[in-house]
Amino acid sequence: MTEAPAPSSHFRRRLPLLAGLVLLFGSLSQTHAQADLPPLRWGGDAAGGAPFIYGPSTNRVGFEVELIAFLAKQIGRHPVFVQADWDTLPDTLQRGNIDIAMNGMEFVPEREQEFASTLPYFIYTLRLIVRTNDDSVKGWEDLKRQPGKPRLRVGVLRGSVAERYMRTKFGDDVEVIPTREVDETFQLVEGGERLDVTVQDSPAAAYYVEGGKLPQLKVVGEPVAPGYYIILTRKSDTELREALNGAIREAVRSGEIERIYRKYKLWSKEQEQLRLLVEKPWPPAPEDVPASVTAKLSLKSLRTALLRATGVTISLACLAMPLAILLGIGIAVGRLYGPWWVRTPLAVYVEILRGTPLLLQMYVLFFLVPMAARAIGWQPLISLVTLPAFAVGVLGLAFNYSAYESEIYRAGLQAIPRGQMEAALSLGMSRSKAIWHIILPQAVRLVVPPVTNDFIALFKDTSICSVILITDLTGLYYQNKYDREIALQLALVVGLLYLAMSYPLSLLARRLESQPLKVEG
Repeated sequence: MTEAPAPSSHFRRRLPLLAGLVLLFGSLSQTHAQADLPPLRWGGDAAGGAPFIYGPSTNRVGFEVELIAFLAKQIGRHPVFVQADWDTLPDTLQRGNIDIAMNGMEFVPEREQEFASTLPYFIYTLRLIVRTNDDSVKGWEDLKRQPGKPRLRVGVLRGSVAERYMRTKFGDDVEVIPTREVDETFQLVEGGERLDVTVQDSPAAAYYVEGGKLPQLKVVGEPVAPGYYIILTRKSDTELREALNGAIREAVRSGEIERIYRKYKLWSKEQEQLRLLVEKPWPPAPEDVPASVTAKLSLKSLRTALLRATGVTISLACLAMPLAILLGIGIAVGRLYGPWWVRTPLAVYVEILRGTPLLLQMYVLFFLVPMAARAIGWQPLISLVTLPAFAVGVLGLAFNYSAYESEIYRAGLQAIPRGQMEAALSLGMSRSKAIWHIILPQAVRLVVPPVTNDFIALFKDTSICSVILITDLTGLYYQNKYDREIALQLALVVGLLYLAMSYPLSLLARRLESQPLKVEG
């Protein structure tokens, strides 16, 4: 007869189960304890990527994610991440959707008039990044324009200190091109067709380039323009701000901040200064603020930029709309009078362009199509699809609006009585001649009001082109709205300019409607 297992054997068998239960209940109790803590809603932009905030929404990582977890624990709060575009974080904070803004928020003195910042938690520098196979730029001095050569195209994050540093330091020597995301900028520099170099904060340069994740890029020149990352709070939240300051001091004194930064390979000699900075009054005296963050654009340069952006907006709309109308007419005629093998692909074209956002279509044309061509590796194809940003903007607007124009013209063509086509055919006219000389002119007259409305809408949709490195009126506003002193005035000026451009179109439409229709026989 088999002997029963010893009690110790029973215990050993159940030990993993008991350990699992302990861990489960411990995890549940910890989650419950966190839920009992008041939330600390911190705003950031996960699209900005590593090493700040990245990873899936269920498991975000990054040095700021770990730091805010430590700070929140110190002040007895539970961190809750709130996604927002990086350059809208101050506005999101002001509206009350978040409690703090923390995502590489650079300290700029003029912002202190509206908000209040905490002690700095990171000291960054600006780094110059070029392609690995490009030896023409070895340092900052090589950015200065050479006689007889075009200006270098420098990508910078929109609204960042890097942008104002490049504009004030190099002026007209370079073409400063603001972008929305850091990873997109790196991609454009890698391609080389649209950006020559980029200037980024040291964390992005250290993680992506010096960390070997982008072997096609390299960092050149010395670090310049040191500045501070701070947590932005509302001026009225004095108690929260002081609590965060105490937590930042504890993170520095205890070595927790050094541990986090070393984990992400961000600890450097600049960070050693944090030990002194957190013991000093904040914000710093004007003479202690780095010149890179006090530099401001002049009103004169802004007026010039407004005129240039207005010209870009008008050019985009006036080139894209006629092309959209021509395509729309051709599509409408093909869908109504063409054979099935013409109607079917045209219907698919219309549904795809009407069913997907214009912003996504711009991204596909500007980023994904050239990326696919480079993956194929055929140089003629790469050259063909890697069009200038302005050309992509015109085509993107034209393709998108052609789908809507085709539906408008199709409705106009169907509104013409069928008997007119029959009468034209009975008089010996060919079907195509009857369409172009009898039916279409009447349809055009009928659709003048909706087409004019589309033209006005297209004027405003040119703002989407700012995501593909085109500085139109809206893009110019977003580039400069970090300067809170002129943000409201600039918004009003931009709005009035849009109104001044769209109102004459309404007057033109009324005049066209009043003109007698001439039908060719």
